[in-house]
Amino acid sequence: MNFSSIHNIYFVGIGGIGMSALALYFNATNKYVAGYDKTKTSITDNLKNQGVKIHFEDLVTNIDDRFLNPDTTLVVYTPAIPKSHKELTYFRNNHFTIRKRSEVLGMITENTFCFAVAGTHGKTTTTSILGHILNETDVALTAFLGGISENYNSNLILNGNDVTVVEADEFDRSFLTLSPNLACITSMDADHLDIYGTADALIESFKAFTKKIKPNGKLFVRNGLPLKGITYGIEEDADYSAQNIRIENGHYVFDVKTPLETINNIQFNLPGRHNLSNAIIALAMAVEYGRPPEQLAEALASYKGVKRRFTYQIKTNELVYVDDYAHHPSEIKAVYNAVREMYPGKQVLAIFQPHLFSRTKDFANEFAESLQQFDEVLLLDIYPARELPIPGITSEWLLDKINNPNKKLISKSEIISEIQKSEATIILTLGAGDIGEEVKHIKQSLSIAS
Repeated sequence: MNFSSIHNIYFVGIGGIGMSALALYFNATNKYVAGYDKTKTSITDNLKNQGVKIHFEDLVTNIDDRFLNPDTTLVVYTPAIPKSHKELTYFRNNHFTIRKRSEVLGMITENTFCFAVAGTHGKTTTTSILGHILNETDVALTAFLGGISENYNSNLILNGNDVTVVEADEFDRSFLTLSPNLACITSMDADHLDIYGTADALIESFKAFTKKIKPNGKLFVRNGLPLKGITYGIEEDADYSAQNIRIENGHYVFDVKTPLETINNIQFNLPGRHNLSNAIIALAMAVEYGRPPEQLAEALASYKGVKRRFTYQIKTNELVYVDDYAHHPSEIKAVYNAVREMYPGKQVLAIFQPHLFSRTKDFANEFAESLQQFDEVLLLDIYPARELPIPGITSEWLLDKINNPNKKLISKSEIISEIQKSEATIILTLGAGDIGEEVKHIKQSLSIAS
């Protein structure tokens, strides 16, 4: 597609994290951008502040006249939008050019040098680390992030068009629209079984993704995955490996062994071995691209993280409050391990909102095992997102599986009062649903109380 002939771009589901990054990109490149979303959020507020027209009711009459010409308008949608959506139905019936978000991302990146980060966990953090360290070492890039970077307060880094950095999302097989030069796979744990059916089908999709890498491109894989490529790991025999890891003043300090040298005394500010792993692969990809290791190490030390990825809301000697997007059992275990490493012996309260009925059903036992490790567990109702309820699959059903006497099912309105009853000094909010909207209220109440 030739974007030069497209003047207007309309987004159905513009408030999604991936959709909004595209909207920001096109708005910055002088296209007329507008869209629909069902929910007003800080993301839609930011878009509106930058001149993007957004409405929140699914009515064709709400669409600005400028976007009603099929010859000059591209319609972008997310698979989370139901087929019955009135506006999307109108565009289909009137022969507009309609593309999925992933297809548009593929078109934008096709003629660039593309870095793509794939894996069931770690994509957003790895992509934001990679985008940051490349940007800090003067690469002319555009990075589309799946979260809000703390360094840029945005899910878009826009500093040129030679290079693109993107998340390669396995959901709905979206990553098969990409043709990267350098790609990595961080993990292939079972997920999205509502789409794939089986874990084996998911793995086959990742294998298909590796075949999308351009000729003379490179694949990076977490050590131990059943794929051939440049390997990385932590204290392992891998092509790129973190060694001599220690914690100094609340930060990781470590060395990285590369195929050619050892980079010593690198500082990284995010806690958790999972985040350290994300940093190693970002560093490896940037080194293979040819950026100077010393400059990359300096850039890594200035990386601040992604909002809702082990984000410290409160960090004092008396109380720590961390918010995290973790919504898969492996991610919850990673948060648990990070907390235990950083705060050994402290009492930890975890508040978790399950995301999707299907995911809760598919991994109920794994969720129970990961959650029961915490000293106390508060469980919210399942956030449905795009799904309808599944009979028998409820948070109460999940709660029964958690082998921990200090567990309770609560509503969102009870979060603050339940925290106040607890003696825990480490508070966690976990989940990919609207629990994130509660964070500012929790932080405010804890700040007043302390």
